Amino acid sequence: MTNTGPEAHVLIAGGGIGGMSLALTLHQIGVPFTVLESVRALRPLGVGINLQPNAVRELYDLGIDARDLEGVGVQAREWALVGRNGAEIHAEPRGLEAGYDWPQYAVHRGAFHMLLYRRLMERCGPDVLKLNARVTGYRQEGGTVTAYLDEGEPVSGTILIGADGIHSRVRAQMHPDQPPIHWGGALMWRGCTRAEPVRTGSSFIGLGGAKQRMVIYPISPVGKDGKADINWIAEVTHDDPDARDGGWFRDAEVKDVMPHFAHWTYDWLDVPALIRETQVLYENPMIDRDPVSTWQEGAVALLGDAAHAMYPTGSNGASQAIIDARTLGAQMLTHGVTTDALTAYDETLCGPVSELILRNRSSGPFGLLDIVEERCHGIFRNIDSVIPRAEREEFIAGYKAAAGFAVKELNASPPIIAPGARVTG
Repeated sequence: MTNTGPEAHVLIAGGGIGGMSLALTLHQIGVPFTVLESVRALRPLGVGINLQPNAVRELYDLGIDARDLEGVGVQAREWALVGRNGAEIHAEPRGLEAGYDWPQYAVHRGAFHMLLYRRLMERCGPDVLKLNARVTGYRQEGGTVTAYLDEGEPVSGTILIGADGIHSRVRAQMHPDQPPIHWGGALMWRGCTRAEPVRTGSSFIGLGGAKQRMVIYPISPVGKDGKADINWIAEVTHDDPDARDGGWFRDAEVKDVMPHFAHWTYDWLDVPALIRETQVLYENPMIDRDPVSTWQEGAVALLGDAAHAMYPTGSNGASQAIIDARTLGAQMLTHGVTTDALTAYDETLCGPVSELILRNRSSGPFGLLDIVEERCHGIFRNIDSVIPRAEREEFIAGYKAAAGFAVKELNASPPIIAPGARVTG
């Protein structure tokens, strides 16, 4: 147990997945906090995301169990890459079937976010969450951090955590000379279609090549109709500079997507039908932020997308935000609610996660698709003649290690926060 000091109070700018995970962690270890969220009402946004086993372990330790997660998604059983001609490049089991002690989940992002929100309200009550409270800046003076809001009076605390996303105002003040948002030259369309799942029935599939690809996976169990909610992402390289200015989850139309994938029909998958029958459709630019040298300035630190917005090629952005929250909580158990805790958190994660941002820019684990495209234009009969199995496995293992979910290492690692650990004041 570590002393917080008599008036320790953490301000969390942003009530997304990272902010909610930190709030639940602080409640678990006994640290007072307030979440300052910009929207007037929380609602379920987005479509599918993946929760890797390292993040699922932390959710279980927070008391969010398998039953909770199966209410918002489905366990992933397989991860597969498929070439432009519909033939398999690489496939491997995931989650429990890969030997992890914890499953991997594919979930509806909005439903998962609302699950975290409900747990926070059940455990702490509504007073810990202040809505319509966008943090626009901060001031540090005399051991106090004051957060300034778009509307309303400033709020003061001991520490401020900027979990306010890729457009973070906290990060902008901490790093006023940061470059603009980095656009990866691609557009993504995200949809969800009620359809029969393919392969194992719970497979994550990357299909295509470097300049044009699909990601497809279910985010619900199969119903009595034999169908599930299938999350899909269609991505194409784009040379329109105005595309980089698009906002997240901008409404789109089927006619925007279909011309790029109209002929992607295989004996096991009908991509045009997935697109045509989608229930929701959003357009996103492929954007991230350049890594920064530090996530900390005194009693202020960054977390989640505010710290490390990255391309979704590794399916671990939400997972990393959860790991951020748990790592910060662990450092508070060691150092108290102090700048020393923020420094230790920064030293633990900033460097390795910055490398992960750059790795994702080079397509992350989807880089195998790029290699196949370079070597045979995505058309092959025997994948081993294009890229040997050992090379494929080494490539994927390198990404897992960098992202913190290599099987043996994760299974052997102790909990980030020990059961019952509390910061006392």
